[in-house]
Amino acid sequence: MPRSASRIVALAAPGALLACTLAVVVAARSFPESYSPARLSWPNASLLLGWVRFDAGWYAEIATQGYGYTPGQQSSVAFFPAYPLAIRGLGALGVDTFIAGVLLTVLCGLAAVLLFTRWASHLKGEEAARDAGLLLVFYPFAFFLYGAMYSDALFLLLLVGAFYLLERGQLLPAVLLGAVATAARPVAPALVLGLLARRLEWKHQRGEKWTLWDALPVLAGLGLVLYVLYLWHAFGEPFAFAKVQSAPGWDQRPGWRTWLKVRWFQGFSSSMTLADGLRLVGHAAFSLGALALVWPTVKRLGWGYGAYVAAMVGMPTLSSKDFMGMGRYLLAAFPLFLTLALLLRERPRLRWGVLATSAVLLVSLAAAYGAGAYVS
Repeated sequence: MPRSASRIVALAAPGALLACTLAVVVAARSFPESYSPARLSWPNASLLLGWVRFDAGWYAEIATQGYGYTPGQQSSVAFFPAYPLAIRGLGALGVDTFIAGVLLTVLCGLAAVLLFTRWASHLKGEEAARDAGLLLVFYPFAFFLYGAMYSDALFLLLLVGAFYLLERGQLLPAVLLGAVATAARPVAPALVLGLLARRLEWKHQRGEKWTLWDALPVLAGLGLVLYVLYLWHAFGEPFAFAKVQSAPGWDQRPGWRTWLKVRWFQGFSSSMTLADGLRLVGHAAFSLGALALVWPTVKRLGWGYGAYVAAMVGMPTLSSKDFMGMGRYLLAAFPLFLTLALLLRERPRLRWGVLATSAVLLVSLAAAYGAGAYVS
């Protein structure tokens, strides 16, 4: 009797986690001077040091000291509260802040992968769910689910959970999870649109009439609303999280220069390194590839998921000055992995080629991250 999709993915995901952790540990030990905000906390260069890079410092600061805001400067208000609050909760139990962040990512990441497989199986059956789950497990930027102290794993778990509950007809729990998700990342319009569109489509497919109750997904934006109210009360600037994006170093000022990716084109020069070139081209390629899958998603999963993917990919693509970070942002557009699995269903050789290539890139990028390279 063939094993279920969930069992196969449950075996593959810990394997990917171990491979990425090994790559991160070896890379961190090979480049011991690379920056990590945990270095002062772990003076002996703990095995987990390579997982704590870049924005992990901001999350640790919020979890231990709370928010701060200085107009015109990089400030912690840019980072939404759900993930650092969860870290603070573990810290209250006596867990080291950075260990709490890594542990939270591992637990949420594995849970998100398994729940995603259940969601995919519910929609398209075991075979498609197996392939989609493996595509997610070995996605080149999936190392953000396996230990990196970033909010992506928690965010993905909340998103998948919300849509899985929605598919099972549990609207109120789905909206509540969605509200927590919008307190984790600034993409509330995409999630609200996706939940609302899918709910209406779900009712239509069952021949049921729409009611006022079906508009409940609008309340999924409550997480964002509460954060805005907090910023207004604490700093007198309700949209401080958006304003600090223009600060020197981040330089994500809204406007035509950002929308037309002027900084991306300026990044290319004769003196640029190969790593810089690959980073610029790679993130742009992932963004355009994801946008190209929007219409196939509409045809195979419905207009509800198509609208969600279009918004979840389109918002960060438009607001990014150079596509940087899009590799991990695309984790939130999780229906794309099921769409790709369906497209590859009749091409087994190509499917295994994609999986093998993705696995190699996954371990390579995890090693680069562990060495302190800014890969996403």
